[in-house]
Amino acid sequence: MITVENLTKSFPHNGNPVVALRDVSVDVQAGSLFGVVGPAGSGKSTLARCIALQERPDRGVVRLDGLNTGTLDGRRLREIRRQLGVVGTKPELIAERTIAGNIATPLEQLGVDGPQRRSRVGTLLDLVGLTPRAAQRPAELTEGQLRRVAVAKALAAGPSVLLADDPTSGVSADEAGAVLTVLDRARAELGVTIVVTTPDTTVVRRVCDDVAVLEDGAVLERGTVLDLISDPASRTAQALLPAIETTRAQSARYDRAVDVVLIGFASVGALLPEAAGRFDVELATIGGGITRVGDTPVGRFRLGVRGERSDAALAWIAERGGRVTHAVRGPQGVAA
Repeated sequence: MITVENLTKSFPHNGNPVVALRDVSVDVQAGSLFGVVGPAGSGKSTLARCIALQERPDRGVVRLDGLNTGTLDGRRLREIRRQLGVVGTKPELIAERTIAGNIATPLEQLGVDGPQRRSRVGTLLDLVGLTPRAAQRPAELTEGQLRRVAVAKALAAGPSVLLADDPTSGVSADEAGAVLTVLDRARAELGVTIVVTTPDTTVVRRVCDDVAVLEDGAVLERGTVLDLISDPASRTAQALLPAIETTRAQSARYDRAVDVVLIGFASVGALLPEAAGRFDVELATIGGGITRVGDTPVGRFRLGVRGERSDAALAWIAERGGRVTHAVRGPQGVAA
């Protein structure tokens, strides 16, 4: 587990300090895929470097499995750093070496013998889906393939934590998906805890369990992705949930209009029709849609509601995990 407590970090600029992190606290559970999201300059990369022990904070603590890393130096610091794999925005590969040779480099530096080294490299090539490319050079690969090689190289020494700084930057949408799949496989198959920084909320939707949203060096919100999207007012929900576009005329046809967030197969597929039948009310979808967060379907809908027992129907939906908001009365006060 990674615990970041009240982290503050600044850098000198033209003789004045520029604050990159402001009292940041986050918890990353062991074996999770944790996203740090925010625009350029929000402090994402600085936080990743502090967790990777590449930067020392001005104040605050980074703990790895309870160990205060701020007290480490010399040999002990180097030992702990070997538990942390890092993938930067630019893959650091040796142009003259093959893909297999690049992945083997950390193992050679550790003195791992030939048979073990080849076995480990073979496993990682399979993990990142590049076994057929093993004998090629970096110049022969696409940008997305190079990112996958960089992930394999960072995993070669068997770290317990992998930090990937904006791993899909400059990569096409199709190849970005392959990079994210590799990170997800590393978490699932190797048990590695992964921290991903990104400005792209698509990354969060595809692979993250938990997220921290940064802006101007401070944490605006944090939590599990599914918990955050259940609150339509959260930044995460606004970025990930389907947009709702309706007209006043559509809403005015009903007694009221409400927004509902539903999470999970059972809720998205059956909760609304069951509520309509159980309470003999009309629940008409007039906006919104369905997306997926990881493997979980998530729906946000604007419903036109009509019927004497509509309050009971909406309460029943809420009792079963639906988030019902934005209740607006019909023709006298149509939905905004």
